[in-house]
Amino acid sequence: MASFASVPEFVETELAESLIARSDSLASFRELGPPDLAHVIKTVGRAGTKDIGSYHYVSGVDASSSASLAAYLNSLQYEFESQATWLGGKAKSDWRIRAAVFCSFNAFSRVDVRVEVKIPGGVESYAIDLRGERHELTPRLWTEVYLSALLRAILYADDPAYRLAGYRRLDPIRSLEDEMRFLAAAEQCFAQGWQLGSDPEVQVATAISNHLTAGIMRYFGDAYRYGPAVNLFEKLLVRDPEVAALLAKAYIGMNEEVKAVQVLHAAIKQSPQSYALLHVQADFVRSKGRPEWALELARTAVNCAPSEFQTWAKLTEIHMELEQWTDALLTLNSCPMFTYNERDLHRMPAPARTHLPIKPFIAESDILDDDRDEHEADVALLRLPAPSLRGTFAKAYALLAKLVSVIGWDELLKCRSQVFVMEEEYRAQKSQVDVVVANGHASSPPVSPPHERGDDDAASTRAVVSPPELTVESAGSASVADQLADSLERSHMSPPQSPIPTIRISSESDDRPSPSGAGVADAAAGIAGEADAPVSDLQADAPGIEKPRHTRAPEEKPPPTTTKLPFSNKRLCERWLDNLFLVLYEDLRVYTIWRAEVAHFKAQHMPYRKTGTEWEILGDLAARLGKKEEAKDAMRRCLDLKFSAGAWLKLLETYADEGDVQRALGAATRLATYNARWYQESSYPSAVAHQLFKLIRREGLSKVSYSLVALNLPQPILKLMQPMVSYAQMFSVEGSAQ
Repeated sequence: MASFASVPEFVETELAESLIARSDSLASFRELGPPDLAHVIKTVGRAGTKDIGSYHYVSGVDASSSASLAAYLNSLQYEFESQATWLGGKAKSDWRIRAAVFCSFNAFSRVDVRVEVKIPGGVESYAIDLRGERHELTPRLWTEVYLSALLRAILYADDPAYRLAGYRRLDPIRSLEDEMRFLAAAEQCFAQGWQLGSDPEVQVATAISNHLTAGIMRYFGDAYRYGPAVNLFEKLLVRDPEVAALLAKAYIGMNEEVKAVQVLHAAIKQSPQSYALLHVQADFVRSKGRPEWALELARTAVNCAPSEFQTWAKLTEIHMELEQWTDALLTLNSCPMFTYNERDLHRMPAPARTHLPIKPFIAESDILDDDRDEHEADVALLRLPAPSLRGTFAKAYALLAKLVSVIGWDELLKCRSQVFVMEEEYRAQKSQVDVVVANGHASSPPVSPPHERGDDDAASTRAVVSPPELTVESAGSASVADQLADSLERSHMSPPQSPIPTIRISSESDDRPSPSGAGVADAAAGIAGEADAPVSDLQADAPGIEKPRHTRAPEEKPPPTTTKLPFSNKRLCERWLDNLFLVLYEDLRVYTIWRAEVAHFKAQHMPYRKTGTEWEILGDLAARLGKKEEAKDAMRRCLDLKFSAGAWLKLLETYADEGDVQRALGAATRLATYNARWYQESSYPSAVAHQLFKLIRREGLSKVSYSLVALNLPQPILKLMQPMVSYAQMFSVEGSAQ
């Protein structure tokens, strides 16, 4: 059977089984949907020969009309002819495409748009809804599917969760006309953007916080060209005042700060409760060295949206800038956490055969050397739990790691013990209370330690009330456990959270910091205020209060004994934050052992050896903990032993930030070759292009382009880099005029 020359494909066991599997999965898609699917049926036109079906994933194809999708399917026919030429000028292949189907998911209307092409024959287009029923396509549906396909190509260009075998990526926007059409479609569908969903850190998608606005800001922001975005947002500002947050952010990106301040000043009068506007203001004053002003704005944003993770995370960052470590820890403890949802993908039946062709110039490069015996690594490194964190848990861990990088582990534990109820002091106090109760001839049920409480004690779902002092009466009164439970469940401020998964730790250690329990935080006063005097301190025999007379003498009771818990003003630490402390401890433990080994081997003048995979894991570990130089050194050592796209990408980012043009271009060419190996033919958007544009913005297009020529690259690899430079020149990326 003939295969495509440069297009990946999966051969079906049963004809059209991939289309059936996609139709069955339509109801499971929640947000932008899966990548586009191209399905073809091949035939040789001879009797007795069975037709063969195959498919591949693709993004960047113009989905604005049935004609453009049919043109892509027709272009696959030429892959047979090019393969015959590629294999040494043999005769034209007898195989041809008899029929083909292109599927693209409309994330707005939740239908799958399909274009069927019969060769020779006609073109038929229709939409399939979640129930499998067919519908006619309208101009509105074509606009929506076009915009949905563009957003998938932009937002999932470098998403690790969206890396699929046999996924072909093309340029979604190739000219200024394409960009104008993208902006027109975004303007037309802007009001329905919230239907697409949002990032994992956003609980409720809004008109300005969704995948549509994220795609617009990423496409223009990564290229440092906010001008077209400003023009779009100025038109949309008339419809929705909250768009001012996006407009001001774009103005700041253009260094038009005066206009940004004017827009924010006018918008905040109309929408004083918009946390997005408050966050833009807070970030602006922080950039001007006024974190104390940003603190008030962030507190107001928390009051406006207490159930959003971003508001609490922003407040945590500002507390850290102001060196308010305990407040930062308490605020982090109050962050509402959301369950992470995976990207929309659907399972396909196991293919009969997989064809992933490699171009000759790629096979001759060194990017395929990652299959050597370098995947072996120490089990302790492979089982580090931090890399598996996703969504809000990953963001919270980044904040905790940033905090420990500033104040150190010992100081972090000190702050932790100051603000959270610790298990040791809880058990010690519980034993004292049990003694008091026993002496008073009263029995009380056992009180659960803090870390054993359920998830109902979520800090972000309770109001800010310090636990009152507890009185332990000898007989005939409420037990200590009841008083403690009443004090902890005094009030609630927001809906219950989603269940939070517990993070498994690979190994246990005796010197590991003991977990505390689940905690309370302060939303209105910056997580620092104390509650008013507890009601339990009022005495019944206070002056001016007359005791009631009883008709009969009450039973004789011993005088009550009052016991004040020493941690009555402390909070309870959330269970998920307890787990993150343990995850951070594992990272710090491994990092400390690594640096101690390096120092020992250096002192002994002995070489320190690790496998390539181990160096890569250690580099990621150092990057998570904010150790840039150690991460850079580990990534370099990793690349000395094997090829790693992740290591090259981190070094590319480092070199671009440092302005090292030669090394940055060297890393970019290797990554471009690696991307071409996996059928990423898109020059932009991509992480490589973003770092290249960062260099152009800093050094100028002329210097970067001349330095690229000076590398004396092979012609096929140079052709992979030239489209990025051409894009910068065509679309006037900042620095291209230098």
